[in-house]
Amino acid sequence: MVSPVTVVKAEGPKLVPFIKATCVYFVLWLPTSSPSWFSALIKCLPIFCLWIFLLAHGVSFLGDRSSARKILAGLIFSSLGDAFLIWQEQGYFSHGLLMFAITHLLYSSAFGMKPLNPRAGLVVGVISGISYALLYPYLSGPFTYLVGVYAAIIGFMAWRAIAGLQLTNDLWTWTQLSACLGAVLFIMSDLAIAVNKFCFPLPYSRAIIMATYYAAQMLIALSAVECQDADVARKIA
Repeated sequence: MVSPVTVVKAEGPKLVPFIKATCVYFVLWLPTSSPSWFSALIKCLPIFCLWIFLLAHGVSFLGDRSSARKILAGLIFSSLGDAFLIWQEQGYFSHGLLMFAITHLLYSSAFGMKPLNPRAGLVVGVISGISYALLYPYLSGPFTYLVGVYAAIIGFMAWRAIAGLQLTNDLWTWTQLSACLGAVLFIMSDLAIAVNKFCFPLPYSRAIIMATYYAAQMLIALSAVECQDADVARKIA
């Protein structure tokens, strides 16, 4: 098993553009009250950099790993979702919801169905159900059903990410842990969005939402490079 320090040394330089783009977003902190294509670009730029992060591993890497291709496709749909959410007050929130639903389906497919781990599925299902039940009184119109479907989809994605993490007998890998943490942070980000939009204003909502979102996407992108563990170890040794 490759150590986290080894992974940081190998993958860290490839993440520098993402880190810089994320800093640009938080430094500029463009007002959401004036949506524009420039603000959409700044918001999407860190995700564009994660495309580059995966592409930097080579065409053969993506060609050999269907999971990496699915995560790259998920990042592309995420960018579309981010752009739609820039104009959510103009009626594009549901469009963004759809893009992220597709993203989570792609991530779920990338994580796979083995091991099944029904216990993890039960726990995630209960948490998702409770979250939706708490949101339900505040929902109206199509969002009553759209939010429910979305909660089920992101819950399924989280189940598949968590199910792959085997903490016993030292069977876990850093990429499994990365996928698991990324999925949990994605749920936290989306739950903050839902509470802030449908229930009540959440203090520091935008900072919480975007910090957890970018961290989640970075961790999920990192989870795509597991097949290079052995090569990484040889290069760093």
